[in-house]
Amino acid sequence: MTPEQEELAKEASRLFSGRVEFLLSAPQLKHLPDPDYPEVAFAGRSNVGKSSLINALTGRKAIARTSVTPGRTQELNFFEVGDPTQFRFVDMPGYGFAKAPLKVVENWRKLVRTFLRGRVPLKRTLVLVDSRHGLKDTDRDMMTMLDEAAVGYRIVLTKADKVKASELETVRAKVEAEARKHPAAYPQIHATSSEKGMGLEELRAAILSDIRA
Repeated sequence: MTPEQEELAKEASRLFSGRVEFLLSAPQLKHLPDPDYPEVAFAGRSNVGKSSLINALTGRKAIARTSVTPGRTQELNFFEVGDPTQFRFVDMPGYGFAKAPLKVVENWRKLVRTFLRGRVPLKRTLVLVDSRHGLKDTDRDMMTMLDEAAVGYRIVLTKADKVKASELETVRAKVEAEARKHPAAYPQIHATSSEKGMGLEELRAAILSDIRA
């Protein structure tokens, strides 16, 4: 990292280790909080490690639930960061429903698509992709949805400690090549491990940079 990036990373680390509080769950758009602060959303397939990454970024063990329970799959979960509040995390409902009824999937798509298109304070979305599998069609669907909504997004590889370094670089190169075809995708790919702490410092700095842009 450059000296400026290192300073930003230090500031981000202090911010993320401070106040982080759950605000509310919004099962419908009418329950959304007022658009008072910048927001960064987390999107990803079910079991991609979304909750674990939020917990790791904030140095908590259970600020975000690490298991999806019935009834929570269609909710947007908001967390406030900073004292006073500087911005919000939005934990979006996981996608990739293997056994979900068609109505559940359609409700999810409607909620997420409308949120993305109409949420003014949304500064960036992080699309989480499992390093062991690379991009799947459901990830591509989300990327297309973000492109159409003109919402800038970063692709974050999760569970990077679960693959060999050479395999990780292969996955990263493939994802980068595909991301270049998407107008709203940020060119830099972040490789992270919630368990080992890999890439978290850089990702915190990137998030802080995004909310200030």
